[in-house]
Amino acid sequence: MSLTEAFDEYQKTVDADPTQVKEARDRRDTFKVALGAEADVVEVWGSGSLRRSTHTGPLIHDVDLVVVFDRDDHPGWGEPGNNTAADSLDVLHDKITKLLGNSGTVEKLVRRADPRRHAVKCFIDLPGAPEGFTVDAMPALDDNGALLIPEKTDGDTSLWVPSNPQYLVREIAQRSADWDYFLRLVRVVKKWRKRAEVEGKVKSLVMEVLALHHLPVDTRPNALRRFFTAAATAVGNGPVTDPADVCGEIQPDLDRVGLRESLLDAADLADQACDAAANGYTDDAKKLWRDVFGSDFPAPKGKATTGPVLIVPAVTKRPIKDAPQG
Repeated sequence: MSLTEAFDEYQKTVDADPTQVKEARDRRDTFKVALGAEADVVEVWGSGSLRRSTHTGPLIHDVDLVVVFDRDDHPGWGEPGNNTAADSLDVLHDKITKLLGNSGTVEKLVRRADPRRHAVKCFIDLPGAPEGFTVDAMPALDDNGALLIPEKTDGDTSLWVPSNPQYLVREIAQRSADWDYFLRLVRVVKKWRKRAEVEGKVKSLVMEVLALHHLPVDTRPNALRRFFTAAATAVGNGPVTDPADVCGEIQPDLDRVGLRESLLDAADLADQACDAAANGYTDDAKKLWRDVFGSDFPAPKGKATTGPVLIVPAVTKRPIKDAPQG
């Protein structure tokens, strides 16, 4: 198996099952049709990784929707000094229950709907089901091409906050149009985040935004090598922020020191893998990429048989010395 074929095989473990993707989109479309027919709803559209085609597999567990309401039908929504943000979540909850709940007039799809901080979380499958699926439906108001969305805070207060998820949708679509491998490698680095040695976890959106800014057009191995290096520098220099420059830092509790070190370690291994491949040591390159991505990356079936044996030094953690953290 060539290195290209090894990357192709690994991609199959990263991407979601096509049947899962179809089912997720079908369920999303059921929500769009039901809610879009309401008189006070301007439009309903998908957001999140499924909309951007950056979802990873093998299963898809959630879908995000934006439900844009007509301001004229809801006086006071979007204005400061009232509690209409929480009201909007209750209004959307009641619509979902009426249209798609256990006695839904359109379809009996949603088992339970819970208003949360920004959205109504809709549970569809039975508790504990391995393929459990939810839909997060977020009410919103148009705000000159961007959005105002509700945010429930501690206690009984709520407010409207700006957001622009469509910006990332457009930017990802443009990068995909410019380079066939972009979406596939975004999924690869989103899966890699689970191997990062950090306190807590790394949100998938953090990796997606890093990829948007730092994943270059190149061969897959070289693109990944350059990405890990550039992303480590970016994380060390400051927080990862909303690319639309509206919502600020994406993950305030991110362990940036741990993520930076993990990215640097991956960059070291990727450098060695690319050098091994360039010198004809395909099996050594596969082993190194397997060290980066884990056991899902195809293992080499033998050792390099031409030239001297490639000696790959072990990667050790760098000591942290005055690393800029923003």
